[in-house]
Formats: sequence, C-alpha cells, structure tokens
Amino acid sequence: MTRLNIDIARRRLANQQLLALTLTARGVVDAAVERAVSDGSILRTHVLRPTWHFVTPADIRWMLALTAPRIKAAMAYYDRKLELDDAAFRRSHTALTRALRDGNQLTRAELGQALRRGRVDVTGSQRLGHLLMRAELEGLVCSGARRGKQGTYALLEERVPPTAPLDRDAALLELTGRCFATRGPATLKDFAWWSGLTLADASRGVQIAGRRLERAVIGDETYWLDPAARSQRKRSPIAHLLPNFDEYFIGFKNRSAIG
Repeated sequence: MTRLNIDIARRRLANQQLLALTLTARGVVDAAVERAVSDGSILRTHVLRPTWHFVTPADIRWMLALTAPRIKAAMAYYDRKLELDDAAFRRSHTALTRALRDGNQLTRAELGQALRRGRVDVTGSQRLGHLLMRAELEGLVCSGARRGKQGTYALLEERVPPTAPLDRDAALLELTGRCFATRGPATLKDFAWWSGLTLADASRGVQIAGRRLERAVIGDETYWLDPAARSQRKRSPIAHLLPNFDEYFIGFKNRSAIG
C-alpha cells in the first residue's frame, strides 16, 4: 500500500466511525441495538444501491423518495424475470396492508402465508423477497420488532410518525453531505455507487453543496470531503477485525486505497 493510499484510508477510518454498529459505537452492545430495532428507534430496510441499511425514522421517507426510483429501475430486469408486474405488486400491497394493519407485526414466513391467502404467487424465495422489497421501496412496510431471533415487518405509516417532505435538491444535498462527511475522501463514482444514484445526480449534489465540500486531487483522481472532518492524529494500538460486507469495503466503487 502506498503512502497516498494509507492517507486516504486513515481519513476514511476517522470519518466513517461506523463499521459494524457494536464495533465502533462506544458503549453499544448487541442488546442495545436489538432494543433500538424493536422500539423503532432505528429501522432496517432496503434503501441505497439496493441493500439492507439501518436508518432513523426521521430519514426513512426522504431517503426512499430520493433513491427508490433508481433502485426500482435497477431491479426491473429481475422483476420481469420473476413475472412481477404492476398488477402483481398491487395485489401484494393489498394483502400486506391487510395482514399488518392495526399494529400487527409479522415475520417473512408469516407474510408469505398472508400473500398466498391473498392469491399472490410467492413460489420460490426470490419472488417473496422481491415483493417485500418493493413494499419497502414504496414506503408501505419497514422493520418491526424482533421476535426472538427473527425480524418482523410492520406498516411504515404505523411505525413512523409523519415527517415533512424534502424537495429533491434538498434531499440530494443532505445525502451528499452525509456521504462525504462520513466516507470522504471519496470520488463522484464512489458516491454514485454507495447511493445507487446516477453520476449526474452525484455531480448535482456536489454542485449544490458548493463550498461545504473540499475538492482534493490525489494522484489522478478527484476526491471530495467535508473540510470540517479531519483525520485523527492520535493512534490507537487496538486493531478491529471488520465483518464481511462492512460499509468500509462495500461503500466504495474503487477500493484500491483499502488494499
């Protein structure tokens, strides 16, 4: 690893401070995370790229409004392959709403049974998974309380208090700022990969942010970062082993600085 890559890697480690939730959040243990998921302080849903993410109730609606159209477009090929069309999604949404209303929270398997009763074909695990993902992307369902070792789903409108919507530029600015503050130095391609948005959207976000972001040319790449976020000078003798698919690895299109 070159000195240049080491500097980028150190800055990212200092800025991200996430890794796995219980690794880097001081004083947080598994039980605290489980409580937060169960009481709805944090929600687990498909948003960005797409993959599972933890988001707060205050963020889930504007993030979905910004990123869900791109995710649905990216999933269109698989929807056609699974023969899922608008009519199938409407039947699924109706059955899910009926099963989950009035605070009912059900596991994936239980929702599969509810969809079958609603005459929705859920043959194969992929079909059920895609139906549930579409319901998440359209703001119908989100994570419910844990039931033993199993997660459940709940209606988002019953789980999350109403919040004021953000217009698209405001949402894009918010996501842009958060990306580069926690993952900088990062490129536009990194931002587009992490968010699932287009390069045009990534460029627009940086343009809106203006002087809130600092531009740095490192090697032959242009990076962006939050000027208020500085690499920590104090070094720790402690080494953390990162879990598979940690955001520190997966959240970047170009991972050469990590290697």
